[in-house]
Amino acid sequence: MGISRFEELIAWQKARVLAASIYQITAQGAFSKDFGFKDQIQRAGVSVMSNVAEGFERGSSAEFHQYLVIAKASCAELRAQLYLAHDVGYIDQKLFNETMELAEEVARLVGGLRASVKRQGITK
Repeated sequence: MGISRFEELIAWQKARVLAASIYQITAQGAFSKDFGFKDQIQRAGVSVMSNVAEGFERGSSAEFHQYLVIAKASCAELRAQLYLAHDVGYIDQKLFNETMELAEEVARLVGGLRASVKRQGITK
């Protein structure tokens, strides 16, 4: 595979963009004052990129695969929370669509990486 650092993984790079976007979104308006919800959606965003990184550094393909499963689940949690953010009026339709598209892309990338790790037994 030729990847020696988690920072080289496209799934991690996109997850980083997603996490940063969640932080920017939650710093605005009423969202910034809903501390419980804001913290929860931020944790989900951070969890995606963190689990990709941590799993990669574990050194075994079995552990990497398990951390990718967790990262993908965190991405699903984040997507569910985006629906609520839209439903309660914290984000408008345009921002919802843009962020959901990014979250779905991250989920596909993490899922593809997970399948690849499982198939090939990739380790660092």
